[in-house]
Parts: sequence; structure tokens; C-alpha cells
Amino acid sequence: MIPSRGPTVITVRPSAKSRGINCCCCNCCTCLNLQFLRSEPGVLKILELFLGSFCQSLALNYGLDFSGTMGPSYQSFLTAVAWCIMTTTLLLFCYVISEKTCSLVRQSLFETVFNATACFSYLSTCSYLGYIVNMFLKPMYVTVPYFQAYPAMSAAYMIGGLVGAIHGYDAYKCYKYYKGYR
Repeated sequence: MIPSRGPTVITVRPSAKSRGINCCCCNCCTCLNLQFLRSEPGVLKILELFLGSFCQSLALNYGLDFSGTMGPSYQSFLTAVAWCIMTTTLLLFCYVISEKTCSLVRQSLFETVFNATACFSYLSTCSYLGYIVNMFLKPMYVTVPYFQAYPAMSAAYMIGGLVGAIHGYDAYKCYKYYKGYR
């Protein structure tokens, strides 16, 4: 017989800090939760968004002409980066707009599963792209003068690996928050 766990209690923690944007003598836009951007989860989300966007920019600007050479590794990398950026942007937007959303979603299993899946997606697609870049673009880099695709795509998969590690750390922190360990 499986023991029952009981009901799940979700609590919303009120913030003691001032909210909104501090102007000369008052607070403007008090509906915004800008304190989230200064917290560790906020900094992690900003890093994930900024570095993921940088990877996507490198891949689109330098790898698009060689997508046929890189094959499915290029498409899988772009797909993984795009869905991770989109979901991170939505989470960051919701967390900045609503403090209740921040507390409720971080207590749920969603963000833990999302970050774990994003970590796996980044690390797997970056390793696949790294293999293909070194196998097919490196020989072109050695023979063709001013060949920029190899260094750019190498930077893209290396920074993508870093973003995957950041998502992994964020998944660990979300899991601790989910379990109530703080």
C-alpha cells in the first residue's frame, strides 16, 4: 500500500522591500517586482537569457551559410536555444510583473523540470555541434583565409555549454526551493 502524501500547501511570502521604481520622492510602477532581478534566481534568469541570445546570434550570423555542412546539429542547436530563450523570457516577464507568480511558480515542479530539460538540451546539442564543427569546419578554417564560421560556432557551442551548466545550477536551486530547503 502506498502511503498518501497529503495536501500540498502553497504559500505566498510577502515582500518587506519597497516595490517599483524609486523616483525623487515616491515609488513609480509599484506593480513591478524589480527586486527579483537582484535576487540569485533573477541573476540566473538574466544570464540564461543574455548568454542564450548571444549563442543564437552567433549561430545565425556565422553558421547559417554553413547549415548544410553542419546538418542536423545546427538545427537542433538553434531549436534548443530558441525554446530555452522563449521560456526563460516568459518566466522572467511573469516574475517581474507579479510577485505572487514568482512565489507560486518557483514552488511548483515546472521550473525545476524546465531547467533540467534545458540543461540536458543545451549540453547534448552543444556536444553534438562541437563534434560537427571540429570535424567539418576546422579543416576549412585551416585552409581558407579569413574563415570566420569556425571560431564563431566554436564560441557558440562553448558558451552554450556554459548556459547549460547555469540551467543545471538553476534546476538544483529550484529543486531545493521546491522541497523547502531554501
